[in-house]
Amino acid sequence: EPVSQKWLIEDLWTASSVGWVAGQPKSFKSWLALEMAVSVASGTPCLGRFKVHDRGKVLIYLAEDSLAAVRERLDALSKRHDLAIDDLDIDVITASRMRLDLRRDQVRLQKTVRTLSPRLLILDPLVRIHGADENSSSEISRLLAYLRLLQREFSVSLVVVHHVRKSAAPSQAAGQGLRGSGDLHAWSDA
Repeated sequence: EPVSQKWLIEDLWTASSVGWVAGQPKSFKSWLALEMAVSVASGTPCLGRFKVHDRGKVLIYLAEDSLAAVRERLDALSKRHDLAIDDLDIDVITASRMRLDLRRDQVRLQKTVRTLSPRLLILDPLVRIHGADENSSSEISRLLAYLRLLQREFSVSLVVVHHVRKSAAPSQAAGQGLRGSGDLHAWSDA
């Protein structure tokens, strides 16, 4: 018998899964990830359409944005949901740098996830959270294995923001245009 699909955000993101929000530069990837964060933290429909099935705490790390910019974005999105930012159960990782190919930072993130028990973890963007060669299957697979372990150990949905290749054809199957090793697409649930 097939296992029934359990949604975190109906028709958009499954519960306790890993995947990508990916696209060309400046295509609102970070905004979409933060919209997902506000929706999960508040239980309000994502993009005004997709029902949240499993409301809960959200943990985010946006490596390319200042803390003031992250707060400004979250404030704007919370107002769009008719909420106050202070009512959202969202924690922001404030480390200036996080390298998840390094054991020290892996342990720190695991401790944080264990302590906070988020329903959703957002890491944005992939290129800023590691020093591995994204085109090397052996290097990137170690990072992806760590992220999968994190998802399974803590039953957290994990969203990683990433870019697609500049030469990605619109006719390519979803995920095949991700920049880097084909292991990136193979790893993903969503």
